[in-house]
Amino acid sequence: MNQRTLSDGHVTHLVRDAAAAPSMHNTQPWRFRYSRGSRVFEMRAAPGRVLPHSDPRQRALHLGCGAALLNLRVALVHEDWYPETRLRPDPADAGLLATVRPTALGTAGSGLAALYPAIDRRHSSRHPFDDTRIPERIRTALSDAADREEAMLTFPSPWHLEEVLDLLEEAEARNLTDPGSSQDLAEWTHLDDTSSPGTAPDGVPGYAFGPRKLGGKAPMRDFAGNRPVAGRAAARFERTPQLAVLSTAHDRPEDWLRAGQAMERVLLLATLEGLSTSFAGQALEWSDLRWPLRDPVSGIGHAQIVLRLGYGPAGPSTPRRPVPDILDIGP
Repeated sequence: MNQRTLSDGHVTHLVRDAAAAPSMHNTQPWRFRYSRGSRVFEMRAAPGRVLPHSDPRQRALHLGCGAALLNLRVALVHEDWYPETRLRPDPADAGLLATVRPTALGTAGSGLAALYPAIDRRHSSRHPFDDTRIPERIRTALSDAADREEAMLTFPSPWHLEEVLDLLEEAEARNLTDPGSSQDLAEWTHLDDTSSPGTAPDGVPGYAFGPRKLGGKAPMRDFAGNRPVAGRAAARFERTPQLAVLSTAHDRPEDWLRAGQAMERVLLLATLEGLSTSFAGQALEWSDLRWPLRDPVSGIGHAQIVLRLGYGPAGPSTPRRPVPDILDIGP
C-alpha cells in the first residue's frame, strides 16, 4: 500500500482541480471534506445550489458533481495515486454522493493521467464553430471514453439529428417564456460582467454568454433570456451542428453521477484533441422532450446530456468559488 500522505496544501490543490468541472448555470453544487486519519475524500451536494425550476430532480446537480469527481480522480492519478471510488456509499445519507480514497497506483488508473493537462484548458465555447467534420477516429475515441465510465456516447444520424435539433429548439422556446426557467437564469447569470471577470464567484458572467444567434441551427441557450445586453454582438452559427448524446442504461442518482464522470472524460479528451465544446441540455429539462432524444436504433438508454462539439474559438474561463468555501479538512 502507498505509505505517502497528502498535505493540506496538496489536498487543496486537488480540490481546486476538481472544482474546475462544469455544472449547469455554473452553480458549482459540490462540497468536499478530507479526513487526514482515514485519507478519504467525501463529496457532498452543496445546500442551496440547486435549480428548483430547471432541475427539480437534481439530475443536473449530480452530473456536475460527477464531473468534479472525474477531475479529482484524474488529478490523483496524475500524482501517482489510485482513486478508490464509491458512489453513494451510505444509503441512509443521500447527501453523500461519493467517497474517494487514494491508494497505491495500479493499472486501473491508466488512461486518466493523460487527461490532466485539459482540466485547466477545458471551457465551454458559446461561439460559432466551423463546418469541419470531426474525424471518425476522434468520434470513436470519445465514445470509448464514455464507455469506460459506464455510459454511451452516440452521434445522431442525419435524420435523428434533425429531430434532436427540433427538440432543443422547442425547449429553448419554452424556457424563454417559462417564469421558472427565467427565475433560475436571473439568479445565476451576471449581465454586468460583460468584458472581464467580475466579483461573483459562480454563475455565468455576461462575457461568457457568447454572441446572440443570428442564424444557423446550433442549439444555443441564450443566457440573456429576454434581457438586453449592451454591446452584445450577433453571429451566424453552424448550419449542421455536430452533436453527441450521452446516455446511461438506467436513470438513478448513481447513474447521473456516472454520466457526469463520462461527460467530463469526454470533454477533457475532446479538449486534448483540439475540439471546442458546449452544452445543449435544454430538452432534458422537459420530461416530454427528453425521451425522444434516446438512440432510435437501439431504443434503449436514458439521455443525460447533449454535447455540441466542433472546431472554433476556445471559450473563456468562468469564475470559481474559493477552495476554502468548498473544502473542509478534518482529523
